[in-house]
Amino acid sequence: MMRRPAALLALCAAFVASTQALASELPQRWVSAGGALSEWISELGGQPRLVGVDTTSQHPESLKALPSIGYQRQLSAEGILSLRPDVLVGTEEMGPPPVLAQVRKAGVRVELFSSQAELSAVDQNLKQLGALLGAEGRAAQLMASYHQQLEAVQLQVKQAQQNHKAPGVLLLVGHAGAKPLIAGQGTAGDWVLRQAGARNLAEHQGYKNFSNEALASLDPDVVVFSDRSLSGEQALQALLKENPALAASRAVRDKRLVLLDPTLLVGGLGPRLPTALQALATAFYPASAAK
Repeated sequence: MMRRPAALLALCAAFVASTQALASELPQRWVSAGGALSEWISELGGQPRLVGVDTTSQHPESLKALPSIGYQRQLSAEGILSLRPDVLVGTEEMGPPPVLAQVRKAGVRVELFSSQAELSAVDQNLKQLGALLGAEGRAAQLMASYHQQLEAVQLQVKQAQQNHKAPGVLLLVGHAGAKPLIAGQGTAGDWVLRQAGARNLAEHQGYKNFSNEALASLDPDVVVFSDRSLSGEQALQALLKENPALAASRAVRDKRLVLLDPTLLVGGLGPRLPTALQALATAFYPASAAK
């Protein structure tokens, strides 16, 4: 009768040893390029493994204390390799390709994720990150919660649209107000507008510069603006100063100008987006929200 407990103990010891071996195989030193991706890593409990991030990784605030590897599209191999990472993670926006090739050649694992503005991309990214961090259970929980939050926003929009027409909106991404890029079809900006119940007035693909005249002719009901270097009232004043034709738009006349954090649009769909969508939907349908 004594043999069974001994066998059980041996089995448990073997299981613990195999679990420890598996954990040691997982990458321990991470470098991340892409704001949303870095946020998901933090949500999954992987922040202690991060030894460097790119300039778009601004949330949570504590990430700013980590060494910077520069902008995600303009990385340098030397900066990355100096941090002795086991893995470099980023989206297909990460580059340039010769730098990634150099990093791989140095023996660093490079894991690519999707930056597509689709819910299926979030699911796949979380699944992939969960496996890399050994946090599959937490990844599944986050995935389920994300779906629930987006469904709540969709319900909010559906109820608002029963009595109110969808506003025509433009999303402008600028730098100190100058030459804003307008978010067209297939962009994260377009996904954000549609999820929050707006009609995106920009019909082009991707992000594109518009002339002052073209901006004015679209005459949006609401302008959502995102500035990479300024925030709040400063960003708004710079936008209007650099784009005077915009001042004649219905959005400006009615004071329907909404600021959006630019880091929400980088590196795919991130964990803070449902809260931002809820705020946008409320701004797009103020009469409905006031009830």
